[in-house]
Amino acid sequence: MTDAQGTVIALEGNEAVVRMDEAGCGRCHEKGGCGGQNLGRMFCATSPTYRLHNPGGLRVGDRVQVAVADGAVGRAALLAYALPLLCLFAAAFAGRALAGEGGAIGGAGLGLLAGWWLFRRRQAAYPARHPHTQPHIRT
Repeated sequence: MTDAQGTVIALEGNEAVVRMDEAGCGRCHEKGGCGGQNLGRMFCATSPTYRLHNPGGLRVGDRVQVAVADGAVGRAALLAYALPLLCLFAAAFAGRALAGEGGAIGGAGLGLLAGWWLFRRRQAAYPARHPHTQPHIRT
């Protein structure tokens, strides 16, 4: 599990709104760190907030540990970027074989849209609070 610290800033029904201390896991300087915290600082002026399932007993101001399964972020990024790109290339090659350069251009556009659609369907297939795909508050 990859963990990060945050603070509960609001409670809304069965959910807690958590403001994270850092953008990323904070392991940028460790071996194998991805540098996500550095990118987070560059693109986000404010700390990220997440709406997470409240395991119960939390109050505004409580410090919490937010966890996500190891590899979940990498798998999601790979799926989000690789699937549409692979569909784009496959459709572009097929379009070129069928209709030349115009077919390649049209195929690339259709392939990109098909890849995006497949990604969205795959993403929607997971339950919203599945612990292997969503960050959650450790109890």
